Amino acid sequence: MELIHVLNRGVDKRKIFLDEQDYFRFIHDLFEFNDTEPAENLGHFFKNHHIVVRRRYGGEIKKEKRRERKLLVEIHAFCLMPNHYHLLIAPKIENGTALFMKKLNAGYSRYFNEKYQRKGALFEGKYKRIIIKDEAHFIHLPYYIHYNPLDLIMPEWRERKLRDHKKAMEFLENYRWSSHLDYLGKNNFPSVTHRKLLLDFFDGHKGYKNNMEGWLKESGVGEIGEFILEK
Repeated sequence: MELIHVLNRGVDKRKIFLDEQDYFRFIHDLFEFNDTEPAENLGHFFKNHHIVVRRRYGGEIKKEKRRERKLLVEIHAFCLMPNHYHLLIAPKIENGTALFMKKLNAGYSRYFNEKYQRKGALFEGKYKRIIIKDEAHFIHLPYYIHYNPLDLIMPEWRERKLRDHKKAMEFLENYRWSSHLDYLGKNNFPSVTHRKLLLDFFDGHKGYKNNMEGWLKESGVGEIGEFILEK
């Protein structure tokens, strides 16, 4: 299995998520565009933390079970920040990463530009990516991705100068726009990610939580500094 860390940010570092609806839309797109087939012209919404499909029949809305998707990638982890996003993915088919990222970025850009009546590129480029080739990188990366929201309130975490670890963990447990909560065993957006690989490696939800709390105190960003894509 080839694991890839992907990052993309707004052009000129502009915000790409301006309200809650934008975050929900991008998470919807992570699910919807992860398919070898074109996106269906259906209404999708989150209910009880899962994607529900609805289709109009002469003005009447009926729920229905969507067809089974043929995945382009497996999404193992994600985190959305105001002006960028991180993904940890594994291609399921040849060229799956490129196909998925093209659909994802183009689809969300179209939504964003229509909503905010703007034109032009939303993202600063195609996207940045790095293939995970060693175990050390693999061990640290999921934690790094899920700790990114601390930049919003405690940017000193990157230099291992974080003092209030309890406050940091509480903040992350209330930050919806990542896969962190699902790895803690709290259903947030479980339909989007494939978590078995990492949960097996980290010995389940409890092991993940215990390891995450210890990672920042004992390891931190320095362990994967050369692999950080934000540079």
